[in-house]
Amino acid sequence: MVRQVPGFLLQHEVAVEPYLGSSSKGAAYGPAETVRCLIDERTQQVTAPGGQEVTSGSSYITGPDHQPPPNSRVTLPGGRVTTVITVARADGGRLPVPSNTQVFLQ
Repeated sequence: MVRQVPGFLLQHEVAVEPYLGSSSKGAAYGPAETVRCLIDERTQQVTAPGGQEVTSGSSYITGPDHQPPPNSRVTLPGGRVTTVITVARADGGRLPVPSNTQVFLQ
């Protein structure tokens, strides 16, 4: 049984438009999905998919099944639009800790 982050902790909502790739008109995104989460506005260094160290201006934690692709567009509660740098999944396994996904944003 996978224990998830308790719902009462997911006090925020973000809109996530998954990155589909680029087209002749620029970046292409899928339809927006509302995701309940807990936002962390802390600046930190993360490793992007290409291996380079970049600065993340914020992140959010949500359930373990949420896996937006890098470059997906995210609208935060205050209206700021940003993009996904990378995603980290924490699997609690058989330990008494919840599994979750942390999404790092530009």
